[in-house]
Parts: sequence; structure tokens; C-alpha cells
Amino acid sequence: MSGPVRVLVADDSAEFRDLLCRLLREDPAFEVVAVASEGDAAATAARTHWPDVVTIDLHLPDAEGYSGIARIMAETPRPILVLASNPSESATFKALSLGALDVMGKPGPQEDLAAYGQLLRSRLRLLSGVKVIRHLRGLRQPPRAAARPGLGKRELVVIGASLGGPRALAQILRGLPAELPVPVAVVQHIADGFAEGLATWLDQESPLEVRAAADRDVLKPGRVLLAPSGRHLVVADGYVRLTDDPPVDTFRPAVNVLFRSAAQVYGPRCCGVLLTGMGRDGADGLSALKRGGAVTFAQDEASSAVFGMARAAIEAGAVDRVLPLDEIARAVVEAVR
Repeated sequence: MSGPVRVLVADDSAEFRDLLCRLLREDPAFEVVAVASEGDAAATAARTHWPDVVTIDLHLPDAEGYSGIARIMAETPRPILVLASNPSESATFKALSLGALDVMGKPGPQEDLAAYGQLLRSRLRLLSGVKVIRHLRGLRQPPRAAARPGLGKRELVVIGASLGGPRALAQILRGLPAELPVPVAVVQHIADGFAEGLATWLDQESPLEVRAAADRDVLKPGRVLLAPSGRHLVVADGYVRLTDDPPVDTFRPAVNVLFRSAAQVYGPRCCGVLLTGMGRDGADGLSALKRGGAVTFAQDEASSAVFGMARAAIEAGAVDRVLPLDEIARAVVEAVR
């Protein structure tokens, strides 16, 4: 990208808008092109100024910021970073389902603002390079295509995702039946502290039981266990373990850690799914699953918010089928029945 990263800041608090603008302007590589105090004004500013990236607070005067996110993603799609005060608030994850790309906590009263500013700018620099997908008011659902039958039975499904993953996970889990005959284990890269709230929201969105995993939780049919913040999730035979082992390629939890454990313990009895995300976490683990006889799926480029992790797995020869997001749930059901 040539020139500074152009940022639109939307928040109903003038004090917080001023703080964000100050933190961004500390680095000449960033330019605040507009500010807004409510969602529709943010959408109008996005259409007028074409920022590279948008920060938005959910507690804006119009429907908690949803209308602004929906309009931006329908009219002038931009990468959106949601800034949330409460990591467990379900509103945060609804925003991600509407097309916002990532979430980050607001600074607390004792926060080191210099460190927070560095983290904020790093996150915005990363997001500014993402080509986002248009979401028609967050409700677009592509038509379903027939999935290929006859993939054989499995006993565990493992899923990995990063940027854009919460929306993709919600769509997949909505499409799985309550009587799914196998358990599901998930690693989703998300800001520290937000995994538990994500699990609660997905539980509300899905017919399955979704919960943040605890050490030695039982893997049972119809249950989805999501890696909690800051801990690796590994599967044993019939239960999960949480570990504090060092980050793998900067991630903890890491998709590769989950997938490799599934390959070692379940081998051909497993189904691996790699979704939207930046980088290559999960590619090596999906390769291990495929070598062990598991069936492997990856989300296709057209339906991915970021076609990075899945692309790396495809290029590594780790993927049996590359599928649009709206076909993955059906393929998983066929693989485990």
C-alpha cells in the first residue's frame, strides 16, 4: 500500500474518538480521514472518503452500530475492526456475522495507552490490506449446490479459522443438525478474552451445544468445544486437553496444534475443515490429517473473507474438497453419517 493507512473512526463518545485519533496520529503512517458518532453517518463517511479500514463501536445511537456495519458492507465494503468494551457481549459477534472482520477490546482505565496504540495500529495495518467481500446487509446466502456423497463415516470433526471465521463458523454450525452423531472441536483466532463470548454467541446461533472448552471436557455427539483464550486445544481419545505450551507461529491456540493431535489420535476417523483466515496456520495440520486418512475440506476463495490459510493448505495438497461456505455443513454431515 502506498501512502498512509486511511482510517474512519466511529464511536458515540467524543472523548474516545479523540483518544483513537490521537493514538493513530502518533504514527505518520496513519491518517484519520473522517470521524462519525452514529452508524448511518459512518456509512455515509465510508462512501464519501473510501477509508482503507474502519473502527466502529457497537453502542452507537442507531441499533447499536449494526445499521452502520450493514450499510458499509453492502455499499462500500471496507475492513471493519469492532472495538468492544465487554468481550462476552453477544452484540460483538453479531457484528462479525454482518461482515465486520475483527474485534479488539477497548482500553481499560489502567491500560498502557502507548502499548494499546501500538497494538491498535498493528491490527489496523494488517486489516487494511484485506480485500473484503460485499455483504448485502449481512443477509446474503448463496444458493446451495449438491454435495458429493459417499465420503465415509468419521467420529470427530475439527475446524480451524481466523479472520472472518466467526461469521463462517456461525453459518456452518447453523447448518448442522442437533442430532449430529459426532463431536466438533474448533480453534478460532480471536483477540484475547473474546473466545468465551464467541462460544456463548455460537451456542445461541446453533442447534448444537457450543461451549468454551475446559480441560478434560468430554467429546460427545452434538457438542462443539471451542479453544478458550490463550490456551492450546488438543484432542485425546474421547476428551480434550488444554495446554500452556508456547505459541506456534505466534498463535495460542493454534489450528496446527489441534489438527496434529486429531491426526495422531483419530487418524482416518476424523474430518478436518479449514476456513477463512490470514497466514498458513492449519495447513501443516491439515496435511497431517490427510496423510492419516482423514477427509479434509477447505473454504473456497470466493466465499472467504481472507483466502490465506485455506490457500496454503490447498497448495500443500492437503485438501480433498474445496467448497463454498454454504456447502460445508452438508459435506460434514455426509462425512460423519
